[in-house]
Amino acid sequence: MKIAALVFVISLAIATVCYAEQASIRLVSVTGPINPVTAGYLARNLQESARQGDKLVLVEMDTPGGLDNSMRSIVKDIFASSVPVVVYVAPTGSRAASAGAVIAIAADFCVMAPGTAIGAAHPVTIGQKPDTVMQEKMVNDMLAYVEGIAVERGRNTVIIRQMVSKSLSLSAEKALAEKVIDFLAVDRTELLQKLNGKNVRRGGVSLVLDLAGAKVVRHEMTTREKILDIIGDPNVAYVLMMLGFLGLFFELSTPGAILPGVIGGISLILAFFAFQTLPVNYAGVLLILLALILFIAEIKIVSHGMLTVGGILAMTLGSILLFDSPEPYLKVSLSLIVTTVLLVTGLAFFVIRKAISAHRRKPFSGKEGLIGEKGYADSDIMPEGKVFVRGEYWNAWSDQPVSRGEKIFVVAVEGLMVKVEKM
Repeated sequence: MKIAALVFVISLAIATVCYAEQASIRLVSVTGPINPVTAGYLARNLQESARQGDKLVLVEMDTPGGLDNSMRSIVKDIFASSVPVVVYVAPTGSRAASAGAVIAIAADFCVMAPGTAIGAAHPVTIGQKPDTVMQEKMVNDMLAYVEGIAVERGRNTVIIRQMVSKSLSLSAEKALAEKVIDFLAVDRTELLQKLNGKNVRRGGVSLVLDLAGAKVVRHEMTTREKILDIIGDPNVAYVLMMLGFLGLFFELSTPGAILPGVIGGISLILAFFAFQTLPVNYAGVLLILLALILFIAEIKIVSHGMLTVGGILAMTLGSILLFDSPEPYLKVSLSLIVTTVLLVTGLAFFVIRKAISAHRRKPFSGKEGLIGEKGYADSDIMPEGKVFVRGEYWNAWSDQPVSRGEKIFVVAVEGLMVKVEKM
């Protein structure tokens, strides 16, 4: 029994060691803009990596940049990580621009594939543009920030400062020559070979990376993170906002439908969640809201189409002004704006036409519903008699004699009698 127990313990220990060896490198991917979802995704993986004892966190990056707050949060998490962090700008054709460049130089090792680029880290404001003094303060703050990171990681402070002050961008080869990055690697295999045996400092202690036989395990975003990341796209946020306004428009124009109102409410909440990570110009939001109001007013007020024209103009201008940023990845596609405006306008025309038709439709019940109805005289009317109209017998009178069997139509209703005239 003792021998069997000893064998079991030894086997368990060997299996544990083997598993640790196989799952020792954590691979995460950062593609697209840097936003709060990206920051949360990296923070979660750094924490899990520390708990599981991974030897390395490898971040493969291809980003045009992103939000300053998210970038600073990621940089702090990298410096606080107990596991070494490597940022690898790959594959060929990728870039680490703006906020991505700052994150890359903050890593323990910054590596690039040939044919990639890094830089253009000049701060860009979101929303209202600051004055000259405030813009200068922002630039100086970023200069001090990147210089501190460069000194800590032993990188070229002069070139890195130029990435901020002059929006300098460097190819992978130029970045290596200027000592902005640590080395080049054609692919992940070459990267890990070059990293193996490298020294890295943690807590004032120099550690040697032992990556021989280590297995790379990719960790994707969770479903929740993927959904939130998709919502943060300006095109998706724009569509959600328009769906929200359309839902409210249909609910207000046809009260009691319920479903359009529910969908519209959910879409608007999701859109406003996305707006916190985007350069929203709320003048654009108000113009789109004004367009909605004008479309609804067209149903109630006879304007001969002027309110609808005003609504189309307000929606178009609002869509163009909605996101205020010089960065293309923070703007709505023009083709999407045109398509959405045309679609919304067509739907609004359809609803307005139906509403106007309903208002003009002849009543089907009550006194008003009888006027104009056709029938025939059930008896002579001189001046009173009986008529048969819409399946019912009515007492009737007429200003002219009507013979039994003649066709008549109703011109007025008073009490329980109808006034008729011959066809």
